Amino acid sequence: MRIIYCSLDYTPHDHRFLSALAETEHEVFYVRLQRGLRQIEDRPVPGKVEQVQWAGGRKPFAWKDLLWLASDFQRVTRQIKPDLIHAGPIQTCGLIATMSGFHPRLTMSWGHDLLQDADRNWRLKRITQYVLRTTDHFICDCETVQQRAIAVGMNPGRISVFPWGVDLHHFTPADTPHSSLFTILSIRSWEPLYGVDVIARAFVQAAKQRPEMRLVMLGGGSQEDMIRQVFTDAGLTKRVHLGGQVGQSELPRNYHMADLYVSASHVDGSSVSLMEALACGLPSLVSDIPANREWINEGVNGWLFADGDADALAGAILRVYDERQSLAGIRQAARATAVERADWKKNFLTLLRAYERTLRVTQKM
Repeated sequence: MRIIYCSLDYTPHDHRFLSALAETEHEVFYVRLQRGLRQIEDRPVPGKVEQVQWAGGRKPFAWKDLLWLASDFQRVTRQIKPDLIHAGPIQTCGLIATMSGFHPRLTMSWGHDLLQDADRNWRLKRITQYVLRTTDHFICDCETVQQRAIAVGMNPGRISVFPWGVDLHHFTPADTPHSSLFTILSIRSWEPLYGVDVIARAFVQAAKQRPEMRLVMLGGGSQEDMIRQVFTDAGLTKRVHLGGQVGQSELPRNYHMADLYVSASHVDGSSVSLMEALACGLPSLVSDIPANREWINEGVNGWLFADGDADALAGAILRVYDERQSLAGIRQAARATAVERADWKKNFLTLLRAYERTLRVTQKM
């Protein structure tokens, strides 16, 4: 099968999909819509994947370029003659693929496109409805996103759901003891969507009561100046490590050095970083939002706190700290959850079955 894989940029998620597809018998063509996101994958595109040179992929996506991009995407499809197009997020790559008029077409949600972007304004809502009502098949990573897609107008009989998952051999529990310090790890982007400001304010409250606490914040983003100022004002800069972007090869070491993973995201699908933490057997404390509730069983494999509530997060951090000597059961349950539900190699097979279902839809038309 000849497949066009169209994505917004080149991220660790894209590398995961492209690497797995490269190991199949399919012929894969990678169409990259833009350059410019902060979290860019440092590993090269798999050698068996052909990168398509086209109008996109040279700069960040802009709406003024939409017709121009759609026209050139049509040219690409005529040249490649794919058997199937796999495109997402919905309002960018999904829209351009839809405008091409090509079938069969599989649309992939990236979580935020349905849980946040679709409600930004009337135009994005109409675009979302247009793409989903005309796509041949739809895939997403959690029940929360599936229900939102159905509410927007997606045919529930044409949906496949699977967590993207992680490499369980790359993300494994630590085999070395932790230090006497209590280290909290945050790796989400420093953007309003991910609530890192909530983590910063909560850490200030908790750390003032427990001098052994340290915070490691990886990544970066538009809130960097504000986040740094929170720690400076509290006099805690020496107890916070701002590590910047970290490559995939270094991520397991950061999970192994931590005692607690924290995410305060306001909107999420099945969070890959949460699955990585679970796979490493790292106790996780995350915001109480629908998608996180699909993964965290309170007090069994992690904990939840009220979304956006820094006071609640600080209190939860202190409770975990006080129980830090008796978390073996939490660690074991976290790893067991990942093995059962977050195995990328097993979950990827659902995508291949979704391709087959997509082809069958058009064969019946």
